[in-house]
Amino acid sequence: MPKDIDKPRTRKPLLRKPTAEDGADIWELVRMCKPLDENSMYCNLVQADHFSDTCVVAEEDGKILGWISGHMIPDSNAFFVWQVAVSPDARGCGLGRKMLEHLVNRDECSDATELKTTITSDNDASWALFRSFAEEIGGTLTDEPHYKREAHFGGRHDTEHMVTIALPEEVKLAQAA
Repeated sequence: MPKDIDKPRTRKPLLRKPTAEDGADIWELVRMCKPLDENSMYCNLVQADHFSDTCVVAEEDGKILGWISGHMIPDSNAFFVWQVAVSPDARGCGLGRKMLEHLVNRDECSDATELKTTITSDNDASWALFRSFAEEIGGTLTDEPHYKREAHFGGRHDTEHMVTIALPEEVKLAQAA
C-alpha cells in the first residue's frame, strides 16, 4: 500500500489553482521531493501562471504542501501530469491522490478520457500513487516505454514509461466523496 494513504491529518489542505506568486514556493517544494527532476524557478513560475487551470497546489496555513503540474495534450482527450510533489510534512494522508481527483474533475479537464504521465521504472512512490489512483477511481492502468534512455535522453536519463489511466465517468463522483 502506498505511503500516501491513511495517515490522519487534523486539517484538510485547501486545493486551489496556483498563481505566479506561488512559483518560488513550488520550486522549493519540488527541490525537497527527490527524485523529481528540478526545473528552473522560472519554469515553475510560468507553469503556475500560464497553466494554472490544469495545475493545483495544496495549501495549509499559507504553506504549499502539494503541487501537481499538468496540461491537456493538444488535439487529444488526454490530461498529462508532468510532476507531483508532496511535502514530507504532508505525506501519508492521500494528498497526491486527492489532488489528482481534484484536477480531473475541473471543468478545464472535462474532455479528458485518459490521464497520462511518465514514470521511470525505479520511482516506486509514483508507481504506487498512480496505481492507487487508478484503483480508487476504477480506471484501467497501462504502461509502455516511451521516452527512451538512448533515443531521447542521449544516455543521460532513465527511460520514462508512459502510464495511461482510462478515466471512467464515475471519477466525477469520487471527488464528492
